[in-house]
Amino acid sequence: MKAMEWKKPTISVFKEKSDKQEHEPFAVIKAQKISLKKTEKRSYNGEIIDFFVLMGDIDCINSDEGIRDNYVLCWFDDNIDDFSESFRKLTGVTFLSAPSYTESNGKRTYRSSFEAEYGLIS
Repeated sequence: MKAMEWKKPTISVFKEKSDKQEHEPFAVIKAQKISLKKTEKRSYNGEIIDFFVLMGDIDCINSDEGIRDNYVLCWFDDNIDDFSESFRKLTGVTFLSAPSYTESNGKRTYRSSFEAEYGLIS
């Protein structure tokens, strides 16, 4: 299956909790690109390419505990004019490793691969 891509999305990152739903993201990131590929199991493999933090602290994912947590990623598809139909959401997101980053002038640019159990994509 062909990979799906969104260019320059602003992504809200939530911790996925079974006891109560989070209403505020712990981080908001701006990415150059997010790409997804559907697997045979109907889940997704994805990558967030060249992103930086707009709000919050994404570095908590670098810890062993953070890598094992499940996350929810949400963004809007800018190619769709109808705001009510442009919402995109991935749940059960686990990062395969800590996000890698490069640092220039004290600013970090990250890159990360992940798996998602479910996606509201179209």
